[in-house]
Amino acid sequence: QVHLVEVGGGLVQAGGSMSLSCSAAGFSMSQYIMKWYRQAPGQERELVARIRELGIVTDYADSVRGRFTISRDNPKNTLYLHMNNLKPEDTAVYYCAAARSWIGNLSDYYGQGTQVTVSS
Repeated sequence: QVHLVEVGGGLVQAGGSMSLSCSAAGFSMSQYIMKWYRQAPGQERELVARIRELGIVTDYADSVRGRFTISRDNPKNTLYLHMNNLKPEDTAVYYCAAARSWIGNLSDYYGQGTQVTVSS
């Protein structure tokens, strides 16, 4: 059975750091572009970061560039998001996704999400 499971959300103070992980099961993550999305209440889902299959090419939303780092460990079938200098506006549910396409918002698989709350 295919699924993605995010771990690592919680409450952190502004300026703090937090790391998320996303474990994949039922498929080989190495064959997919992996993405992190987030969605805050009342807002549209936002692409936060993405990483190509080999982990060499990455891309970030302007709002997180320089603060967040996406990485992957294909043998472990795990995706990571390291977040530094967190801001209250980073508060959202964070989702990982496995996609075939670098562009667009369609993905083959999505996780259930993990809540990240940044207090001011």
